[in-house]
Amino acid sequence: MLTGDILENAAASAPDKPAVICGDAQFSYGELDARANRFANALINADLARGHNVAIMSANQLNYLEIFFGAAKSGSVLAHMSARFSPEELAAVVNRTDVEAIFVHADLLENVLAIREDSPVLNRVIVFGGEATGEGMENYEDFLDDAPDGKPEVEIAETDAYCITYTGGTTGFPKGAVVSHASRVIGSVRAAREMDIQETDIICCSSPLFHIAGLQIWMQTGILMGLTCVLMPAWDPKVFMGLCEKHGITAAFMVPTQINGIISHPEFSKEQLKTLRYMNFGASPTSEAQLRRQMEILPNVTWQEQYGQTEAGNLTVRPLAANLEKPESVGKAYSDLDLTILGADDQPLPAGEIGEVASRGTNVMMHYYKQPKETEAAFTADGWIRTGDVGYLDEEGFLFLVDRSKDMIISGGENVYPTEIEGVLYQHDAVNECAVFGIPDDHWGELPAAHVVLAAGQQATKEELIAFCADRMARHKRPRMIKFVDSLPKTAVGKIQKNAIREEYWEGRSRSI
Repeated sequence: MLTGDILENAAASAPDKPAVICGDAQFSYGELDARANRFANALINADLARGHNVAIMSANQLNYLEIFFGAAKSGSVLAHMSARFSPEELAAVVNRTDVEAIFVHADLLENVLAIREDSPVLNRVIVFGGEATGEGMENYEDFLDDAPDGKPEVEIAETDAYCITYTGGTTGFPKGAVVSHASRVIGSVRAAREMDIQETDIICCSSPLFHIAGLQIWMQTGILMGLTCVLMPAWDPKVFMGLCEKHGITAAFMVPTQINGIISHPEFSKEQLKTLRYMNFGASPTSEAQLRRQMEILPNVTWQEQYGQTEAGNLTVRPLAANLEKPESVGKAYSDLDLTILGADDQPLPAGEIGEVASRGTNVMMHYYKQPKETEAAFTADGWIRTGDVGYLDEEGFLFLVDRSKDMIISGGENVYPTEIEGVLYQHDAVNECAVFGIPDDHWGELPAAHVVLAAGQQATKEELIAFCADRMARHKRPRMIKFVDSLPKTAVGKIQKNAIREEYWEGRSRSI
């Protein structure tokens, strides 16, 4: 099955059923499929289909789905830009991913315009959700123009690349994970089979569609099953409760901070949430105490945790019966998925032994876009992809995460890269040395924090350095805590020992992420 087939099959089964709702607008399955075909044919007419990279930059909007499925039907490769990219981040990603055209929501147009002149490859800017008023820009509906709404005639294989989503590494620069149709279709098939999603569900897509969880594990699974998907362009707990009441939402995927926002909201209403029966959650750790609180406040909701990553797709899901039996586990591998724990020699370890979580098979990415060294480092000689997470499997095959081998911070489901923050801090004249790491937070899971050694004769306040970072990067990445220290612990070869710094903040917790 190809990604485009997911929508086409659902449209053939129930063409008049609402497929996607956003605000006061909606598309039926028949309308969405026809719109996706028009977009695919427009790409073909514009010579932006097979062999070309295009991008989308948008919050969750109605057009996102037709662009996603339409690009897949055309044979092009669609790069998903974070709506939270700063102009600097956007320029780097667009240029290194060879994006020739970008489809951008009008609300985010300013960032695209800021980088357009400095991009040697970006030729076209097409605007939806508003008017394209700037020079050289195009309106989305004009781009579609007279493109037919019939199925495009393109030869596409399951092993062809169709999508690039962005992840990160030790450098902090987002890497483009290139995935095939097969890798993400199988993820949706597994989710439909082993998550507690039902054919009668009305689902809410509140997580960003530019993330793998919101896009390919949740929304795409909903379309595969022919469900109605209610989109949230921006997260707001009160709005979510209102949407549940208005549309009869029965299921949703959320990161733990979103769940906290609902059950802690001053206007929390069980009555508004009375149709909600299933909540899938993941993307950052949830403590046993938090899980018990969720279950106590919303006892009629079935809670199910999942675990995965951009490079490897969805990897585990916790069986419902194990919520309180093994609350610290992120679940078991899908029944036909290859998951293991690797030792220092890249060989699988027996149950109970701690090592690096790894997977292999159709679900893993093809490669990082034009980064052969990073791609080679991500895979073992036997084809296992390294997740960067440290954990163990128990005798029953349940996965327990205990640490992260990479320094990446996950705050509210968003990846934050310490070296990126360090690079900004080092731009300040008063900073001699610094180390950025994650500290525990009951709401966000983790927050960026920094230990800073000031340069001789220089002065700075914590507030000054935090504001300095906030002015130069996305605000969610700024350090929330800064501590001035005389020195940083280092290894014999001079490498800063972040684990030693983090220990005091994570003391007494069962896991370090």
